[in-house]
Amino acid sequence: MVLVPLKQAITNNDWKQPRLIATDMDGTLTQQGTFTASLLQSLEDLSAANIPVLIVTGRSAGWVSGLATYLPVAGAIAENGGLFYPKHSAESVALTPISNLVKHRQQLAQAYQSLKSEFPQIQESSDNRFRLTDWTFDNGNLRVSQLERMNALCASLGWGFTYSSVQCHIKPASQDKAVGLRQVLQDYFPEYATQQVVTVGDSPNDASLFNPELFPFSVGVANVLDYVDELRYQPTYITAASEGEGFCELVQYLC
Repeated sequence: MVLVPLKQAITNNDWKQPRLIATDMDGTLTQQGTFTASLLQSLEDLSAANIPVLIVTGRSAGWVSGLATYLPVAGAIAENGGLFYPKHSAESVALTPISNLVKHRQQLAQAYQSLKSEFPQIQESSDNRFRLTDWTFDNGNLRVSQLERMNALCASLGWGFTYSSVQCHIKPASQDKAVGLRQVLQDYFPEYATQQVVTVGDSPNDASLFNPELFPFSVGVANVLDYVDELRYQPTYITAASEGEGFCELVQYLC
């Protein structure tokens, strides 16, 4: 599949103006790991243009509750589709039902130890203690072959597995960003058809957001090219700039 440059699509009038943006965070909104002034201004510009933004991230429940409160966004989905934090709400909404949280965490810990027995170099992520639905360890430049082996091991144990440029995730098998986003759109934003939503990302854990059967208008920021051969689905369009600058490029076209 050929990734179409975003500028080319807009010049050729192949682009349909979205009414809602659903975007990954790390490597998509961030620039070298931080939010920039340009990014915050872009989010303000989208708010002024009445284009809601949903953050769809693999980051933990503990981190994401703050994002939904302080950023000018309509809400944030945490843990790759596990939880949703609506704007101006103190409570999270479970997107992956878990009947016994303590037992669930114990089972995730056991799965992690199974991986660690074969890959002793992996280290639990610093934010793992703030998680509810998944278990994470740092992606310390693991090779594709190692990641594929981890995926197979998790599947044999009944778990799902995904990764980004930052972290690897052991998760419920059916939990992913697209499933969580579709549920949030149905329950909280029913006025928006999927054809009016643009999804944005940069990593393998964003691949479900690039599924054209679910979200026909998707954008990868330029650094998605680092993973293009590892993606089950590829974005429809690609920005010229990488990371947060790529997201700001998209917003400039929209606003």
